[in-house]
Amino acid sequence: MKPDPAPANIRISDEDFQKFREFFYRKTGIQFDASKRYFVDKRLVERIEATDSGTFRSYFTLLRFQASSDEVQLLTNLMTVNETYFFREEYQFQCLVDSLLPEIVARKRDQRAIRIWVVPSSSGEEPYSIAIYLLERWPGINHWDVEIVASDIDTRILVLARRGLYSIRSVQHLPEKFLKRYFRRQADGYQICDDLRESVEFTRVNVSERGDTRGYRDFDVIFCRNLLIYFDDVSRKTATETFYDALKPGGFVCLGHSESMSRSSSLYKVRKFPEAIVYQRPLVTS
Repeated sequence: MKPDPAPANIRISDEDFQKFREFFYRKTGIQFDASKRYFVDKRLVERIEATDSGTFRSYFTLLRFQASSDEVQLLTNLMTVNETYFFREEYQFQCLVDSLLPEIVARKRDQRAIRIWVVPSSSGEEPYSIAIYLLERWPGINHWDVEIVASDIDTRILVLARRGLYSIRSVQHLPEKFLKRYFRRQADGYQICDDLRESVEFTRVNVSERGDTRGYRDFDVIFCRNLLIYFDDVSRKTATETFYDALKPGGFVCLGHSESMSRSSSLYKVRKFPEAIVYQRPLVTS
């Protein structure tokens, strides 16, 4: 039996939960089902107490009408899940260097940088993994500039990503030689080296908000892994259209192993490479 997360004087009714769930969905595109009720209630109570709102109704009024929207951002930081580790689903990084980048380079007609967008960035393990993989496994890194932009809706996690401090668990799948080459040992973990920290640009973005993503354009590859599983069909469709606009023609989207665009969009061409299945914005054929 789960403990009641709410003190006796703070009650979150089923109606309150529905109101909040609809509000949060409109703001972020993230939808919580009934199985997440304990998780959601616990974090709502934390913020009701922290803001001295006293009741859900008062706190919900603050969320809806605060001019700065700072409380919405704070709550979003608490509600988003950010568990990841270095070299997670490594087969897609292999696909990047063995299949995607050779194809991208073969059709490039200029010397502009190859651009990779990682969203969500979480605490930085994925964009830094890509940077390490390119340095270690892609010969083209000696001939091409690569820009890596990593974005997340959670401003707290972006601070951690820029800092680049990781637990032993986060780096457990990295070869020892990579730890020695790209990290500094700290008392309670590892910090990624300054050169790699400076090689990734971290930005805050909500992929469900068109105004947020309008400036994200001309990417060759987008890694969006384990995000769409939190979206319903409408939000998933919005996200896939956002990625389509952000990609150059011929660019690729890499999703998590349990995710698919097949139901949400017909904009993309499914490409099956030896290492992974990815989604491609079709080349202009005129």
